[in-house]
Amino acid sequence: MEYAERHPRLTDAAVAVALLAGAVLGVHLVGPGEGRPSGLWVADVLAGLACLALLKAREQPRAVVVVTTACAVVMGALGYLLTPLLLAPVMVALYWLAASVAARTAWIYGGCSTALVVGAAVGIDDLDQTVVLRIIGPALWLLLPLSMGSRSRLRLAYLDAVHARAEHAERTREEEARLRVTEERMRIARDLHDVVAHHMAVANAQAGTAAHLLGSDPDLTRRLLADLQVTTSSVMLELRDTVGVLRQAGDADPLEPAPGLARLPDLLEVCGSAGLAVTLTVEGEPRDLPPGVDLTAYRIVQEALTNATKYAAPATATLRLRYTSSTLTIMVANATRTDAAARDTNGFGIIGMRERAHAVGGELRVHAAGAGFEVVTALPLHRGVAP
Repeated sequence: MEYAERHPRLTDAAVAVALLAGAVLGVHLVGPGEGRPSGLWVADVLAGLACLALLKAREQPRAVVVVTTACAVVMGALGYLLTPLLLAPVMVALYWLAASVAARTAWIYGGCSTALVVGAAVGIDDLDQTVVLRIIGPALWLLLPLSMGSRSRLRLAYLDAVHARAEHAERTREEEARLRVTEERMRIARDLHDVVAHHMAVANAQAGTAAHLLGSDPDLTRRLLADLQVTTSSVMLELRDTVGVLRQAGDADPLEPAPGLARLPDLLEVCGSAGLAVTLTVEGEPRDLPPGVDLTAYRIVQEALTNATKYAAPATATLRLRYTSSTLTIMVANATRTDAAARDTNGFGIIGMRERAHAVGGELRVHAAGAGFEVVTALPLHRGVAP
């Protein structure tokens, strides 16, 4: 089978030679008590022509069916017995026709071919008690390759459909894998930005305050430097945990629970050590949040307070949490300095906060009107999609 698929021309030539030998044998066969029909050389030529035409059965199956049928009809009209040996070229031609074209076309050509061959086999002057056998025999022999060819065509169509679905599934898997890699890269970038930006902003504020108070208040300076050491240690630990997860070969459980609003007091304490006084207001009844929403809320508050630490004109900010039955609204506001950094609402921090809010089905707005800067986000409480 594999050899035939690799060498179709050679296979067709071998089949044609084998059928020619059988057709010549069929021409010279004579039944008991019957004389040999006239025109023996004509029958040999017709048999050779029918077998030669089969070499084009793959490219032009309709024309080959017409040629082989015409040869069989002429041989039947000359009085030769249309045995399967003589009908073999027509059978092969009908098989290739049914395997190559639509079923309707194949059965139209096959029906006409069968009718002509059966008519030539029966004749008009020899209607005796064997006429039924002479009708049924050629008809069955010609209808058989039509059925087999149609089945082969359907099977090839099914295999093509299976291969197409497999290729489509493979492409879809590759695209999905690329999409997941991109999403994971964005998530890691957001996490690293949140960790580094927050802690470095706090550390910068602590270092600046310590340098300012070095001569006037040594005790407070020492406290600030101790807080600075804690801040830098925290950022190193969080970076180690994040990079460590990336280096692991398989899935790994986090070393500690993901941060949420339960760690808000610690965050406010760190901001206070950096010189930012945060006024917290909670409206409504606090409740347990879905993990994805809880982490998103914490990261948004962290980033907003980091911006306030860097850009607030007076070292104060207000944080308001409003709980409703379906939504958590977070508002962080502070007065800003007039430098360009405080006016930038398209930085990576703002982009990261907006992406986190959208990932859990929420919205985020940034207002930088006048001397004020406000971040407002609304997060749904009934959707726990992890950012």
